Amino acid sequence: MMQNTLTFALSLVIAVAMVRKLFNLSFSAFIKTFFITLAVLLALTGAAYVAGDVFGKFDCMQVLNDLCLNLRDFPLLGGMFSFVLSIVPGLLTAQLSALFLLLVLISALFALIWATQSVPLAFIIVSSFAIPLSGYSAGYIIQELITRIGRNSFLILSLLIPIMAGMGLNFGMVLGAMAGQIGLVMICDWGIAGIPGMVLACLIGTPIAIVLGIFCGAVLNRAKGREMVTSYILGFFINGVYQMTVLYLMGWIIPITNPALLLSRGYGVRNAVSLLGIRGVLDNILPAVIAGTDGTSQFMSVYGNGQSSFMVMHLPFINGAIRIPFGTLIVIALFCMFIVWFRKTKLGQDMRALGQSQAVADSAGIAVNRTRIIAIVISTVLACYGQIIYLQNMGTLNTYNSHDQTGMFSIAALLIGGASVAHASIANVFVGVILFHLMFIVAPIAGKNLVGDAQIGEYFRVFVSYGIIALALVLHAWKRNREREESRRSLRGKNGGE
Repeated sequence: MMQNTLTFALSLVIAVAMVRKLFNLSFSAFIKTFFITLAVLLALTGAAYVAGDVFGKFDCMQVLNDLCLNLRDFPLLGGMFSFVLSIVPGLLTAQLSALFLLLVLISALFALIWATQSVPLAFIIVSSFAIPLSGYSAGYIIQELITRIGRNSFLILSLLIPIMAGMGLNFGMVLGAMAGQIGLVMICDWGIAGIPGMVLACLIGTPIAIVLGIFCGAVLNRAKGREMVTSYILGFFINGVYQMTVLYLMGWIIPITNPALLLSRGYGVRNAVSLLGIRGVLDNILPAVIAGTDGTSQFMSVYGNGQSSFMVMHLPFINGAIRIPFGTLIVIALFCMFIVWFRKTKLGQDMRALGQSQAVADSAGIAVNRTRIIAIVISTVLACYGQIIYLQNMGTLNTYNSHDQTGMFSIAALLIGGASVAHASIANVFVGVILFHLMFIVAPIAGKNLVGDAQIGEYFRVFVSYGIIALALVLHAWKRNREREESRRSLRGKNGGE
């Protein structure tokens, strides 16, 4: 390992001088090129591990070692591969400090983000290491990703409209999540199950979400330029109102007749509410399955015997059965079509104009404050529906905590998908869901296999969730300040020319 490390370092020094002289690159440009090259090599290494796991037709380590021998005439590339292949087994056996390794992983991630100027690419590289370390099968990872795409995508899509209106990341989406949870508590009390129960929960949550959205929009209109931090703090304030409502008012002022929902004192909702009446009803309205050679029989033994509603696709390299929440995915697809259509409407064009420049939009006759409030109301109502879809998949409502991380994780996923504070697209949503939740799936077990402690993966993904948001906000503030400074310089130059 030491010999490979020295070879790598010496190759790097020689390559810096040669490449800079040959291509006339600055040092920063060379470092960026170097990190991109290393990222590609790491991604190929991870892909080889995954391919070897899925197909089982070759020894990936032997293939990579042969590749190192073939690259011996290229010191930098050969040194890179040798370094990667030698350090990974060393990490697997060494008793390293978890804190030290966590700092290394975090530093590597943000170095990759800086070098590649691409958050998704950096997370792909990290995942290419974490997937083989986790030891999970391809079928398990695909099943978990499909489930999480259906569970979380609607919530993240609700963030797009405020961004389009120039209001940034709507941390106030938790207001809509709380409205949806109130609707779910009420249908559980009334004993209404299935699709009618979900629809009724949406109908109950909608007026609450509209009122909260109007309030949030009015507050944000008084904090223009500081919408994100204001909506974040506003979420804590409304959370207090929500806690008081479900903890004291329900069962005392708001009638709750189901004793299973109430605390022993006779009022206030229990911490955990079972949603068995609506669990998976949207996911299973059009059940579908992708199955391997043994997966079809396993699936049918649990869910039915060859009913026409089951859509089965066979993939020979998948073991077991992969369930597809087809009903939920159809709803998400319809929502995406709505967003595409909405952007072309008069209101959508007004919001896009606001996103470009509020001053120009105001001079063009657009009602700026009203349009901003409408954007927040739409986002809040959609977050209400998204929370109901999320919880019907989970099957359990944690009354006082289910909404806590809704905004944080949704925003983190959107940013990991390549979005920014000022621009986001539907593609960013789905790329972010896949990459963010892929880390949620593999990080704990990868950390356990790496250093014998699953918490290292948990610490890493939690830090990333908050760190990526902090990084986006810092970059947004830096970019905005730079634009203001350039505008001032331009104005001074014009005045000096006159």
